[in-house]
Amino acid sequence: MTDARAEVVADGPVIVGGGLAGLSCAIELSPAPCIVLSAGAVSTGTSTGWAQGGVAAAVGPDDSPAEHTADTLAAGAGLCDEGVVRAITEAGPSAIEWLTELGTRWDRNPDGSLELGLEGAHGRRRIVHAGGDGTGAELLRTVVDKARTLPSVSLWDHSPATRIVTEQGRVSGVEVNTPEGPVLLRSSTVVLSTGGIGGLFSHTTNPLSSRGQGLALAFRAGATLRDLEMVQFHPTALEVSIDPMPLVSEAVRGEGAIIVNERGEWVLADPLSARDVVSRAEWAQLQAGHQVFLDARTSPGDRFAALFPSINATAAAAGLDPTRDLLPIRPAAHYHMGGVLVDLAGRSTVPGLYAAGEVASTGLHGANRLASNSLLEAVVCGRWVGQHLKAEPGIGAAVPDVPGRHWDDQRWHPAEPAIDGIRGIVSTGAGVLRHHDGLQRALDELRPHLANDTGLVGFLVARAALSRLESRGAHTRTDFAGQVAPRHTLLSLADLPELAELEGACT
Repeated sequence: MTDARAEVVADGPVIVGGGLAGLSCAIELSPAPCIVLSAGAVSTGTSTGWAQGGVAAAVGPDDSPAEHTADTLAAGAGLCDEGVVRAITEAGPSAIEWLTELGTRWDRNPDGSLELGLEGAHGRRRIVHAGGDGTGAELLRTVVDKARTLPSVSLWDHSPATRIVTEQGRVSGVEVNTPEGPVLLRSSTVVLSTGGIGGLFSHTTNPLSSRGQGLALAFRAGATLRDLEMVQFHPTALEVSIDPMPLVSEAVRGEGAIIVNERGEWVLADPLSARDVVSRAEWAQLQAGHQVFLDARTSPGDRFAALFPSINATAAAAGLDPTRDLLPIRPAAHYHMGGVLVDLAGRSTVPGLYAAGEVASTGLHGANRLASNSLLEAVVCGRWVGQHLKAEPGIGAAVPDVPGRHWDDQRWHPAEPAIDGIRGIVSTGAGVLRHHDGLQRALDELRPHLANDTGLVGFLVARAALSRLESRGAHTRTDFAGQVAPRHTLLSLADLPELAELEGACT
């Protein structure tokens, strides 16, 4: 790549990330212009396309947003913002309608009504799905196809953002590595929709590229991050020597599958318990030398292939038949409840910097995400950010050049550390079960890598986990089994003066 750098004035907001949240924002912004940056090809490398379960929405005749709210608050273990939960769950039915209007091909009953699934910790069948276990791929197809029809949306493939530029405490642009070389995109508004952090862990169901890049961008720009220690480990990742691990949807247990060890003993009495409960039970079995399996031979049994074609195909490729064989599973990093602290308009603590989707902390998920609330949040909050930006005069306007700006060549192409080493450190210290000594060891081992995004985010996750002296939701400390009064963990450069040298992209 050439060392020459170009400066481009964006006509509107720059959206970093081409998944469901980012593209929902771009679509809502239309006809106002925007640029969407995708680290790879648009429609690939995003967790949206991998989501199996569906979208949680109270659209059934026996359901209501109030019941959806209650289930979400219960799963969130005291850290949800009730007002946020209520607002997002109430927006669920309209989100389904919006996606339908865009062309989403939902699974339907013979009478044309939506076919609704059941997942762990939900009190009603409210999971709206498409293609059985292919909901994420269908939603991504929907929004990508729509975005490509809009002249207002400029899609930049293979163009990862490397730094948010700020001037006098507010956003003034974003640095981007494009196939033609590095570019400074000038804009007063940047929306982060970069997904999660699963790729930081040795066992994950996420794309390996999901390593918290958006969190690093926001943190270096001075934004406050919230509850980074809250990492959800999915209890049913298929252990068949594939990295990342194939996911066996929560919906399989919703259809009656149970979790057993090699002796056929139930690992826990209620297979539909919240994910943190199931993951800890499995982890205890693994630590005791047992193997853990998902038994779907009876339920859903012969219906498995029809209900879950993608999972069935993955199992078959590994030589497994879910109607005859036990499926080997283990907990794997799956979803990050922590993120950039934002309000319901997506505003972070840095003027001009917004976030939506998994990279954001809205207050919906609390300490443990309720299954299928992730796609709901992505589309609802992505749309809200777009609506807010379109209504705000001057949002996204180009910023004038600042005389005397000096660009540091070293900051354009930061070298990433050996990712396998980082994944091992984070997994050992901040995995399903945490302890002071392991977390402190992880911090010490990650400190030399703070100049790199991967090392920085791993450090911040471990730092947040060390400061939470309790076990709550997805965060379990073996040295602090009880709970204290609910509180959030907030981290920013201001809170960590030893990291002050990481701030900013220009001097």
